[in-house]
Amino acid sequence: MKLDILVFGAHPDDAELGAGGTIAKEVSLGKKVGIVDLTRGELGTRGFAEIRDTEAAKAAKILGVEVRENMEFADGFFVNDKKHQLELIKIIRKYRPEIVLCNAVDDRHIDHPKGSKLVSDACFLSGLVKIDTKLEGDENWQEAWRPKQVYHFIQWKNLKPDFVLDVSGFIDKKTEAIMAYSSQFYDPNSNEPETPISSKNFIDSVNYRARDLGRMVGVEHAEGFNVERFVAVDNLDSLI
Repeated sequence: MKLDILVFGAHPDDAELGAGGTIAKEVSLGKKVGIVDLTRGELGTRGFAEIRDTEAAKAAKILGVEVRENMEFADGFFVNDKKHQLELIKIIRKYRPEIVLCNAVDDRHIDHPKGSKLVSDACFLSGLVKIDTKLEGDENWQEAWRPKQVYHFIQWKNLKPDFVLDVSGFIDKKTEAIMAYSSQFYDPNSNEPETPISSKNFIDSVNYRARDLGRMVGVEHAEGFNVERFVAVDNLDSLI
């Protein structure tokens, strides 16, 4: 299956928090979108990996993505090395996305910038024809493939975006997908330990960040991204 957009997150819920509105909008436009989680989030304070698996599947259904996979890398301890890069190269060549979205380039959680750089490096290496890869159970060598663009969504830190995408009309879908992770986020009836993301303020901040970015460009809601290289437009009317 060839995808238009492949979204990578270090943990289940990263894709929803950073780019849930973008995913929902692109799916509504007929784009084929997939999500790949690098870890199962097994070190998370609340819940456990099996719950996160179920929540991730529910969120994927809400967003309408074509596929969701989990690399089962070690939460907190995966590294950007040849072994991990090759596994991601296989996934990139499997789905051949035009665009890749991935973690923030700088953030509070150490897995976010690690995942950001790992995915970025794998996207480059995936285009090199002298790197040979095969999918498990497939006798055929994969063809080289490099996405046209790699965009990094914004997470905990308020990074300055290089561009924003209008996601007006899709913030409710984003919020619904986020709240599919009921073990992780605000629940006044939960007896789990409090974490930086379990407060009502955190969930509210997802909305008011989108509203503030939207305000800056004259729309209702927007999501911000950082780029690795220049982004081109067809004409000045493409800018809003």
